[in-house]
Amino acid sequence: MADRSASAQFLGEHPPFQGASPETLTDIAAAAVEREYAGGAWVVGPARTAVWNGTDTVWMVRTGRVVIVHPDNAPPDDVPIDTIGPGGVFGFSALLSGGTVEFGARAIEPSVVLQLPGELIRPLFATPTGLAFLADAVTSASAHRVVRAEGNAGRTVGELVSAPAVFTSVGTTVRDAVRHMTEQGSSYVLVPLRGSRHGIFTDRDLRVRVVAAGIGVDTPIERVMTSPAETVTADRLAGTVLMDMLERGLRHMPVVSSRGEVLGVVDDSDLHAASTRRSFVVRRAVTSASTPAELADAGKLVPRLVVDLFRGGTDATAVSAILSVVVDSLVRRAVEIEWSARPEVPRNNFAWITLGSVARREAMPSSDVDSALTWADTTVDPDPISQSTSVPRTRDEALMELAVRVHADLDGAGLPSDTNGALASSPRFARSAGQWESAAAHWLSNPFGDRGNTAFHGRSAGSTPASHGRSAGSTPASHGRSAGSTPAGDSGLIMSSLMIDGRVVWGPSELHSVPEAYRRLLVDHPDALRLQLRDALAGRARLRSLKDVLARRGGTFDLKAHALTPIVNLARWGGLSVGIASASTPARLAAASGNGMLSDGDVAALTEVFVLLQRLRLSHQVDQLTAGHRPGDVLIMADLSPLERSLLTDGVREIAAVQRRVGYLAANVGVHR
Repeated sequence: MADRSASAQFLGEHPPFQGASPETLTDIAAAAVEREYAGGAWVVGPARTAVWNGTDTVWMVRTGRVVIVHPDNAPPDDVPIDTIGPGGVFGFSALLSGGTVEFGARAIEPSVVLQLPGELIRPLFATPTGLAFLADAVTSASAHRVVRAEGNAGRTVGELVSAPAVFTSVGTTVRDAVRHMTEQGSSYVLVPLRGSRHGIFTDRDLRVRVVAAGIGVDTPIERVMTSPAETVTADRLAGTVLMDMLERGLRHMPVVSSRGEVLGVVDDSDLHAASTRRSFVVRRAVTSASTPAELADAGKLVPRLVVDLFRGGTDATAVSAILSVVVDSLVRRAVEIEWSARPEVPRNNFAWITLGSVARREAMPSSDVDSALTWADTTVDPDPISQSTSVPRTRDEALMELAVRVHADLDGAGLPSDTNGALASSPRFARSAGQWESAAAHWLSNPFGDRGNTAFHGRSAGSTPASHGRSAGSTPASHGRSAGSTPAGDSGLIMSSLMIDGRVVWGPSELHSVPEAYRRLLVDHPDALRLQLRDALAGRARLRSLKDVLARRGGTFDLKAHALTPIVNLARWGGLSVGIASASTPARLAAASGNGMLSDGDVAALTEVFVLLQRLRLSHQVDQLTAGHRPGDVLIMADLSPLERSLLTDGVREIAAVQRRVGYLAANVGVHR
């Protein structure tokens, strides 16, 4: 090495070399071999083409970055399991165990890597500094061992709540709030607001908003707290919540029940052990994308992520939730990219709503993207001077044209638009918050719209509205009308089912006004609740339909249409029966247990079958992805193992049995809690 003293100093600045004697550092620097690698070059290649001295070697990054991948991951676009920057060390596990090198390492930019002799490095791990390094490395390495780490991603944030939430009241001074936090050993305090909302004040707020800003400690806490605080329901998976927190720059997240009661607060340190490192890699690629082409490149990583997670041992529920969060990231980034190119489009008081399975965090590789738009009624039209078109556009037209562009970007990223028209680029799915409220009121009083009862008999609420208009690619301005026109032609059952599932992924959540209108169905609109149940029971779970028989397709089975959708629809009705609108299918079922129609046994059976079906569905789609086919929901029964066929048959019978029992109670007792 050109300058051994500089190299010895560099070694001494990083673990596990910190604390080593100057003589030891000089000896290691003298024996080190410095190698330069171009971007994309293998440091330790999948075919073991790199030069190194067996397993008795440790590598240290001097400059640049190196990614660690599984040994069979040759293509340069494979998802890495870790990234090593300057001062980072890798390869020590093989050195200490005497085993083989079970990884590949590739420079992702021009890099200088030191090869360090094992005989000089091994004694360092017996020192206090070396042992501390190993303890930290073992914790981090658990994220590399797929089964353990990705299995942790299946833990819910509700399971991680370890203490009751710490509260203080509005009007409390910063001084008293900090004293209360200290007494409780808490890094935050919650402040109840009107309704079910809360403000939050944290130790970081104290440093940034009070001390650094020179604000006195006798200031009322409501002046320096964050309001309203972002919350998360207890059923959310820890790994996906951590990704949301990282993306929003949050360190604390209040955890609430399905009814909105605060159960506790988790912070990012609670969630790191349940993190999913591979999904972070994809998320970083998404957030760094600045053009539609770069977003498309990031989207290409998603199918492999799903395959690796599932085949690495992650349960289907966790994979589905992680995929949903990744899709959310792609949607948000697409909105940001298109906004940056169109400064005239209104940017404030606007929300993008995801619908369907992604909104319920139950996405599958086959899932398309359903969406809706909402904005504040006070949002004004774009400034005519700033518009690039010769004909000025209204706020409605500008936002829907933005949605057209967003969906085009998502199509390019491998996330196809809903083929039935449930898109934010359609006037039917783009309205102001006040217009959505009016539409919800109309649906409640006239659930079938102008089409009458034929709308109900023609399709179930679990499907998307094929009659709702136009394709995703057309331009909304060509329709000659603005968004939010009269909802008289809507099928209230279908539209409400779509919008109740909806979840805001960009913008103020309070702009999504439809779910709130449906929280008091049992009290205010019992007839509408009865129709929701009737619709949920209309799509019977069955192994073979008449269409299958006529088409001689008795050897196939549509998992989504004939088994999953009946559960999803029953769960949606069950949630509404106890005042819960938007939630996941298992969470809705759990809340509805004992509502007078669904027994605890029914809920347990439906939840178990739902998990089984999602596992079968994901396994089938992962096989299709691996074979290079487009994922879908139609199984060939002969391809299933005898056990899988038996479980599927029993599961469908369980769903049908619950539907019959609930239908009998509805017909003979009525829809009551």
